Amino acid sequence: MRVLVVEDAPDMAEAVATRLRQAGMVCDIAETADAAEDFLAVQRYDAIALDINLPDRSGTELLADLRRRGERVPVLMLTAAFSVETRVSALDLGADDYLVKPFDHRELVARLRALHRRDADVKSDEIAFGALVFNPAAREARLAGRTLDLTRRELALLGLLIRHTGHVMSKERLYEGLYSFAETDVGLNAVELYIARLRKKLAGSGVGIETQRGLGYRLVRDD
Repeated sequence: MRVLVVEDAPDMAEAVATRLRQAGMVCDIAETADAAEDFLAVQRYDAIALDINLPDRSGTELLADLRRRGERVPVLMLTAAFSVETRVSALDLGADDYLVKPFDHRELVARLRALHRRDADVKSDEIAFGALVFNPAAREARLAGRTLDLTRRELALLGLLIRHTGHVMSKERLYEGLYSFAETDVGLNAVELYIARLRKKLAGSGVGIETQRGLGYRLVRDD
């Protein structure tokens, strides 16, 4: 899951981003509405955490612009305002949820995950593929009933592949789902490393990762 945090207070933005990354999310930070627009022009996000008070224009103005353009990415507003009018106005403009500052970071994580599940119209928390079962809510994967020991990025990689079974996922698309813009020192070859690790943990299960040379990877059944 990739999240854009739009927040002009550096300390708060970093604290939120750190907590989201610990929860297994890829996170980018924009300190202004214009910076957020730049991120959105080149990257797809599963959710946006958007502060209302930004230095160049309000978060509600940015939200209104996104909705006018038909952008349906889930948006959770962050606001220091307690007034009902402020919150109702944001929801009327197309916000999906809101949190009043100060808030517990655990609640932010839970609400973003809930928005992502709702947006994807997931009927069940679990996705099955052969003997492999992936549970995004519990952040775990099971193979023939046995819980796999996966790192945060291995789990994220598996989630990307199992949500797109039948489709070849390019190395670039997988990279986008695993790393933020701040991690520019990590090259595309890192994807190959995690593919190799995940393949090893799936070995002998009847589920494998197929390489389509020059195109990417896809999850396949070996049985």
